[in-house]
Formats: sequence, C-alpha cells, structure tokens
Amino acid sequence: MEEKINNDVEVDLDQVKEMDKESNYRKLVGWAGGVILSISVAMSLFQLYTSGFGLLQARLQRSIHLAFAMSLIFLLFPATKKSPKNKFTIVDVLFAIVGVVVNLYIVFNFESLAYRSGAPTTMDIIMAVLAVIVVLEAGRRVIGIDLPILGVIFLAYAYLGPYLPFLAHRGYSINRIAEYMYLTLEGIYSTPLAVAATYVFLFVLFGVLAEKTGLGQLFIDIAMAVAGKSTGGPAKVSVISSGLMGSINGSSIANTVTTGAFTIPLMKKMGYQPRFAGAVEAAASTGGQIMPPIMGAAAFIMAEFLGISYSTIIFAAIIPALLYYLAVGTMVHLEAAKHDLKGLERVPHIFNILKERGYLLVPLVVIIWQLVGGFTPLSAGFYGSLSAMIIYFIELLIVSRKEGLDLIKGIKMWLMDMRDCLSKGAISSLGVTASCAAVGFIVGTCTLTGLGLTFANKTISLAQTIVDFFAGIGLTFMATPSVHLFFTLVFTMIACTILGSGIPTTATYIILAMIAAPAIESLGVNPLAAHLFVLYFGVVADLTPPVALAAYAGAGIAGSNPFLTGFTAVKLALAGFVVPFIFVYNPVLLLQDVVLVEAIIPITTAVIGIIAMGAGAVGYLKTNAGIIERVLLFLSAFLLLIPGWKSDLAGIFLLLLIFTYQMMKKKKEVIIDMV
Repeated sequence: MEEKINNDVEVDLDQVKEMDKESNYRKLVGWAGGVILSISVAMSLFQLYTSGFGLLQARLQRSIHLAFAMSLIFLLFPATKKSPKNKFTIVDVLFAIVGVVVNLYIVFNFESLAYRSGAPTTMDIIMAVLAVIVVLEAGRRVIGIDLPILGVIFLAYAYLGPYLPFLAHRGYSINRIAEYMYLTLEGIYSTPLAVAATYVFLFVLFGVLAEKTGLGQLFIDIAMAVAGKSTGGPAKVSVISSGLMGSINGSSIANTVTTGAFTIPLMKKMGYQPRFAGAVEAAASTGGQIMPPIMGAAAFIMAEFLGISYSTIIFAAIIPALLYYLAVGTMVHLEAAKHDLKGLERVPHIFNILKERGYLLVPLVVIIWQLVGGFTPLSAGFYGSLSAMIIYFIELLIVSRKEGLDLIKGIKMWLMDMRDCLSKGAISSLGVTASCAAVGFIVGTCTLTGLGLTFANKTISLAQTIVDFFAGIGLTFMATPSVHLFFTLVFTMIACTILGSGIPTTATYIILAMIAAPAIESLGVNPLAAHLFVLYFGVVADLTPPVALAAYAGAGIAGSNPFLTGFTAVKLALAGFVVPFIFVYNPVLLLQDVVLVEAIIPITTAVIGIIAMGAGAVGYLKTNAGIIERVLLFLSAFLLLIPGWKSDLAGIFLLLLIFTYQMMKKKKEVIIDMV
C-alpha cells in the first residue's frame, strides 16, 4: 500500500512496517498457507480453551504453547534475507520438527521426568541441547540477533565462572546448565514464558479482535472530536489516539504505523515540520506500553515477579502514564502556539460518535471491570476476547440485515473473520513468546549463579565510589543516601537504554528486573517503584538513537530524517526520562498505601512541573523564551518535581515570575506590531 505523504515524498507503508521484525514474516498461500492457518488457529483455540476452562499443569501449558510457537516461527520467518519469501524450505521444516519434538518430549515424558529430577538421562541432555539451539535460532529469526547473542553470553558466563576476573562464581558443567535450562522451570520455561503462554497471548488476541471490530478507528474519531479544533489539533489527535490505541496494543512500532498513517500526513498538512510530526506519533505511540489498562507484556511479567495483582500495577502506573502524556501534549500545544498552527475546521461531534459506535467500547469495559473487580488477567483477557467476538457478530448481523443478506451468510462471514483473527492473534504473539523463551537463559543464569545479587552489589559499590569521591574533594553535601541512590538510578537508566536499543521492551525489562532492580530495592526503594523504573527506561529506549525503531517508523511515514526525528521524539518524551526518578523519590505518585487526599498536592506540583519542563524544552510559554528563561523554566520544573513543600513554593514562585515576564514581553511585542 503506498500513500502520498507530500508532493515530494511517497512512502510505502508496507516497507515501514518491515522495521518491526516481528511483522516481517512470510505471507503464504495455497497448501502452505493452509498449514499455517491450521496450526495458528489450533494454537489460539488451545489458549482460549485452557484460559476459559482451566490451565494445564505449568510445565505442560508452557511446553505445548512453545511447541505451537516453534512450528509457526520456523515456517513463517525466513532464516536469512536470501531465503524464499513465498515458501518454507527443508531446513525450516527440520527446525520446526525439532522445535516441536523437544517440547512434546516434556509432554509425553512428564511423569518420568518428574521422578528422575536431578538425574537426567543421555536422551534428556540431548533434548536439552537441541532445545537451547532451537530457542536461540527462533529468537534470531523473530527479534534479531541481539537477544540470542546476549543469551549465549550468559550461558558462557554460567560455564566460565571460575575463570572470570570479574563477577566470578563456582562454574557449572554443560550437562548441568542444559538440564537447568530445559528440565526445570527456571530457564526456558520460567516465569516470562509462563506469562507469554497465558495472559499475554489473550491480550494480543484481544487487540486483534478489537481492531477487527473497529475500536482503533473509534479511538481516532474520539480524539478528533475532543482535540481536533484546538490549537495544533492534528498533533493532539495523534497524542490522544495513540495513547488510547497503545493501551490495548502494547507495541510502539505497530502503534506508530497504525495511527501514524492517518495522523502524520494530517499534521504535515496543518503546517508541522515532517520530523516533528513523525516524532509526535513515535513519542505518543511508545507511551502506550506504560498506559493502563492493558499496557505491554512486561507489566504482566512484573506482576508475577513481584507477586502482586495486576490491578495493583494498573493503579500504580496511571499517574506516571498521565504525566508522560501530559508532557507530550504540553509540548505539542506550545509548539503549535509558537508557530501559530491552528486546529481543524470541521470535526465529528463526540456525542454522535458514541451514539453510533459507543458499543465498541464494551469489550474494553469488560476488561477494566474484570481487572478492577479482582478477577485474574487471564479471566479479563478471556471474557474481553469473548465479548469482542460477540460484538463483531452483532455488527455483522446488523450489516447483513441492512444489505439484505440471509442469516446463514452472516454467520459464515463471522466464522471466516474469526478464523482469520485467531490465526493473526497466534502469529502476532510469536515475538513475545520468542523473547520470553530466549530471555529464559538469562533468567536461568541469574538464578543458577546468583548473578543478580552480585551485579546489584557491584552497582551499589560503584555509586558509593562516586559519592566518596565527591566527599574526598570537599563536596560533603553530596555524601548522602539520596545522592547514592541517584547515581544507582543513573547507572540503571544507562543499562536499560543500552539494552533496550537492541532488544524488545519485554526482554529488556526481564533482564534488568533480574540484575538491576535488586540494586535499587536494596537502597530502600519500594519494589514496585524499582520495577516500574526499569520498565520506563526499557520503553523509552524505542525512541533513543541510534536504534530508535519507533522514531524510525514515524520518520518513514513522515518522509523525514530518521536520526533528527529520533532526537525530536526524545525531547517530546522527556517526561519518560524524568517521571521514573520522580516516583522513586516520591512514591506517593504510585498511589500505594496512601489516602487520595495525601496525593493531591504531590500530583498537582508534578503536573505544574511537567508543564514548566515542556515550556523549557520547546522554548515557549506565552511567547518565545530566551536561553535564560528556558534555564529558569527547567529550574522551576526541577524544584516542583522534587518532593518537599519548600522546593514546591520556590518552583511555583519562579514559574509565576517567568509567566509574568513573558506576559509583559508579549504585550510589548503586540504594541510594537501595532505601531
């Protein structure tokens, strides 16, 4: 599909979508397409049945899920760029068979494996080695080479422990490592795969079904009705619609391409620079992974790691997510005001939209009701998907009646569409499954060797060294626990950003949750705040050059320079780099164990601080801001965002001072223009 973006640039949106490796799979037809359709539909039906009528024993559930995924991955994803795109090869089939066999080996030998736990046979070890190979290869095909390489490094670390000068440990034999990774629930089949094989699959399927019903277009139309006429309306439409879409999508690149195909050309038409238009969409779409109620796959894994309910994470994430979108929206508004960019002349009325298509929100309401009502995410995903199927069935019956089609044809259409949705849902889940299986080597190595604790201690020691250095040169006021924590957070942020630039958010979160979050927690930080900190920086890595996939997707649609678009997106998503520090130092913003009244003042000052930060970043409040004004705006934001009533008062005073000065300056500019 080609869409004309402006007079000079034409963009093939299919090429843009290929930036997301998880979407770059073979589109098979004929008998090969039939094989894929059968496997993928069977996989979705298995997941729906077990989620609705009872999960299998943990190892069985995960093994069968991974067997389905392995067969699809090797048949759908080419081994190399030169591999055939319209058919699978003998090598693909062999890998698929091995991928299925190593998983079904666990299923068919379930009881005997349990009895000989700790005493594997030769065949067990052979299967374990084959499992390691196929999981690494599956990860390479779906998500790229970075995560498999990291997996190999961690496996090598488990073996070479005694010979390492840094982070040394006792070391383990190849047999022991293979057994641990394959025959226990600590490696390939650990918590990440458990979540992928249950909650995540259902919410991926729900996203496909919701898109089929037209919920995505409804979000765009609602955003258009709410913000379309305001200053910089098209950009605000992008922010709101991407936030809504991302809350049920969880993929920054897919979100950027889906909503960006509509919003980016609209922004450019209204006068926004191409790089800014692409950056707005990328920043807004990336935030979807931290926006409740569904967020991304990492949030479900977080609930399992912390042993808390998913609804707890939703409540904790809501204020930080809103602050993120407030920051992006503020900068969009100020950028529009700075360049006098108007809104749209005609927009739909929100009452009419909800009257005609408000029923499409029913599945989302069902999910929210389930999550808030104390039901499990598994139940929420199941009933949300089921309600989306029912809504679509009703839609088709209404359309069939209007077009004079009989009931049987309407039912046949529904069955065909549901079959396609089940297939697409299974295929869309492969990236998460491959990531969670491959990251199991990292999880397993951390638990086998104690790497997480060792890394945490090293990080804390490094931060302490820096604090001691400052104290040694006379800066004794820097030798405080809060400064020590700050440097620990900075090191964690850097690690998250580097890792997240090469591997998916879910894998980034899992790795850092194992080796970095413990360092933050050991300094007295609330565990939920520590894990959300890690998640945030794993998310914003999608915007951080040089590997800023969401920004590059936005640049592809906008026809702009990808690198400049990435830096602009980072500026717009500045709150994504600041908000995590805020809720670590001021956990009241996570709404945990606090009375709502106690949170009003911290939330209010955070909101004002975010606005001040946006004004400083854009260089505009009521009129253009000079360098000194921008510095003072950032200082005001800093004072407002750190906890404490004294700093809040100083920040508000400074912001009012700048606001008054800008009002006077603007009035003077108007008088000069009149003269």
